[in-house]
Amino acid sequence: MKNANPTILVVDDDPNDLLLIKMAFKAVGVTSRIQTADSGHEAVAYLKGEGKYADRRDHPYPDFVLTDLKMPGLDGFAVLEHLKKNPESAIIPTVILSGSQDNDDIKKAYLLGASSYHVKPSSPGELRVLVKVLHDYWVLCEAPAVDVHGKQIATDSSHKLGERFSLNAR
Repeated sequence: MKNANPTILVVDDDPNDLLLIKMAFKAVGVTSRIQTADSGHEAVAYLKGEGKYADRRDHPYPDFVLTDLKMPGLDGFAVLEHLKKNPESAIIPTVILSGSQDNDDIKKAYLLGASSYHVKPSSPGELRVLVKVLHDYWVLCEAPAVDVHGKQIATDSSHKLGERFSLNAR
């Protein structure tokens, strides 16, 4: 289900990159709520709704995540692992925006469930183009409905094509 007012969680340990990404979204006319986390640890706390992120009115569950990979402590791979280990929240589109062009990083990100992988652009203009495309694409995508905590809303899959994939059938 499309969200008319999506929330984007941007995760990066470099405050300059966080600022540039937020400015790029604003420059291309994106009015979505942009939330930030400066580490993988903060991103996981945000996704869990823990600590300062407990109030979902102030920190709504994101409609998609844009995360760096290489961060001290919990990195972008840890964010992907957290989402993959929690099947009810694993549906959230998670886009990697990293300085790494290493094929092993790219492969591991996709194996852990990344929706897409992009190398950080070298100019503000290229960054604006990228965030506009990512925003427009993910806003148009259909996604399963979730509650304010990011948990999938239960549906009755009986007699539907996807019934055999139901979490309850496992």
